[in-house]
Amino acid sequence: MRTLTVTFNPAIDQTVTLDRLIVGEVHRARSVRQNAGGKGVNVASCLADWGMPVSAYGLLGSDNAAAFDALFAAKAIEDRFIRIAGATRVNLKLVDVMGTTDINLDGIAVDTGRAEMVAATICEAAKEGDLVVLAGSLPPGCPPDSYVTLTARLRAAGCRVVLDTSGLPLKCALTAEVLPDVVKPNREELAQLVGRDLPDLAALAEAATELHRRGVSLVVVSMGGEGALFLSDEGAVTARLAIGQVASTVGAGDAMVAGIVAALGENADLERTARLATAFAVAKLGMAGPNLPDLPTVHALAEEVSVVPFMPLGWLAQREQARKIKAGEE
Repeated sequence: MRTLTVTFNPAIDQTVTLDRLIVGEVHRARSVRQNAGGKGVNVASCLADWGMPVSAYGLLGSDNAAAFDALFAAKAIEDRFIRIAGATRVNLKLVDVMGTTDINLDGIAVDTGRAEMVAATICEAAKEGDLVVLAGSLPPGCPPDSYVTLTARLRAAGCRVVLDTSGLPLKCALTAEVLPDVVKPNREELAQLVGRDLPDLAALAEAATELHRRGVSLVVVSMGGEGALFLSDEGAVTARLAIGQVASTVGAGDAMVAGIVAALGENADLERTARLATAFAVAKLGMAGPNLPDLPTVHALAEEVSVVPFMPLGWLAQREQARKIKAGEE
């Protein structure tokens, strides 16, 4: 089994730390840092820290690729990005005592042919049993159903597909005939997808169950400081871990995806998946950039995660079996 990540719209994350952000005022930065990023790149970076071999695919502007070259070389990430003319977007992260304000750009405009080049490259390389992470937004000109066609091709090849996106690409992917194996929306993204408010855990679980019933094996809903909901055939659990000192929140959700992938690589059960994913996310908060601390620290955090059953193990499978019996399917 190998792990491959796909990032159509990478970014250089420029993090500017301020004392306090005041709209309309002139500020003096306390510090400035740049990291090669984009969701799939961040996932690959964290997986490399965990010790999983990983290959990174996507489109990368050739004008400012040095930061990505350095990251891939430092962490022995196989670089399978296709370089295209232009500069990769620079996303601005303004950090002050109130949190992080994100200003994200669209990225380099591409055409369908460029997107198909990436799809062809990844599908040629992917083999049965591989884990493939499709992550992030799509750049201008990239068809909104790009993840739909790529998911269908990868699953037909026997790969397991993890999807982390939002908006129209997520809606397209989850209304398609062939669905990804795993999705990880946050609370707001899931509410937008189902078209209703999700004010509490019960509402989130109901919406996640809808996705599971459609065919998504594992649905993970991140809830910020409240932790995350994990739902599969085994049931549903919530996972939470107290957050210590925060160096940067940038990429915490991507670290959670990396933890999910690491658990899938272990064929872990639902509880272990919840522990590892939560530990990855919290561990990353203490690090600048898309990085994890040393492995003993992550393992220790995983043991400290509070995992609480929300639905009994096997509940979803039993309910589905009962539905089929009632409908005369069995």
